[in-house]
Amino acid sequence: MKSKILLPILAITLLSLTLVGCNTSSKVQENKLQIKIAEQYGLAYAPLQIMKEKQLLESKLPGIEVSWRQLGNTTAIREAMLAGELDVGFMAIPPFLIGWDKGMEWKIACGLSTSPIGLVVNKESIQSIADFTPEDRIALPQPGSIQHILLAMAADKLWGDPKRLDNQLVTLDHPDGMNALLAGSEISAHFTTPPYLFMELEEPGIHQILDGKEVMGEDFTFAVGVTTEKFYEKQPAVYEAFLEALAEAIKFMEGNPTETVNILAKAYQMDEAELANYLERSDTTYGLEVQGVMEFADFMQKYGLIKGQPANLKEVIWDGK
Repeated sequence: MKSKILLPILAITLLSLTLVGCNTSSKVQENKLQIKIAEQYGLAYAPLQIMKEKQLLESKLPGIEVSWRQLGNTTAIREAMLAGELDVGFMAIPPFLIGWDKGMEWKIACGLSTSPIGLVVNKESIQSIADFTPEDRIALPQPGSIQHILLAMAADKLWGDPKRLDNQLVTLDHPDGMNALLAGSEISAHFTTPPYLFMELEEPGIHQILDGKEVMGEDFTFAVGVTTEKFYEKQPAVYEAFLEALAEAIKFMEGNPTETVNILAKAYQMDEAELANYLERSDTTYGLEVQGVMEFADFMQKYGLIKGQPANLKEVIWDGK
């Protein structure tokens, strides 16, 4: 009789211990330091390759779990952030502003780079955007990308109509855009950045008709690091370590050019001499400062891509002034 009573008690005890163990394991997992980062394509994101290869964040927070993803555009980054799959994403200012305007709980944590942005074409008959025919197609990362906004600015200056070329856009990431341009079949133009910009211009019959900085009329940050509100508030130590590691990566690039080229050549699967030449030729600069937010916001509101614009930088930059 006693054994019949003891068996259910033993089963309940074992179940309770199992549940306690699961809870403990869940809490340990929840409290584990981790960060999930997404980058995009191009030399504008080079410091992230250094940060990754040198494990600069891991050296500041031993035991942290760092995961990296490379995505083709900001839409993919935004969707991953909404799904809780990312803490930090690197993107240009215009697509960040579109997400912010739609209620995304994110802000800019830092700048990353300024970069040349060029519109290149594969037809001799096209010497400016005025020469595009309705049949010409323009490849860029996505509507609302920095390339799209700069193209809209150029169209606004020329025709007073920022949407003039919108129906001719084709969404392609930079590697696919370059391949399509060089194939010369469906794509007439590609709005891109180094190394793709330089690689394209080295090909016969390819020339540049538009420069991003000339369109903007001043310097602007090309890529910024954006973090979710949850990450900023719940993991302040990781947030600060992330910024410190990024600053260290930029400093490393400045002080160790040979090793930097070696790391980046492997990351981008390029010849070292070719990459060193691109870095030397490029006007790309790296730093945590952010420029151009309010200028982009002002144009984008007029363009109708965002309904409102930030009253000040504190609305869109963590600890912004």
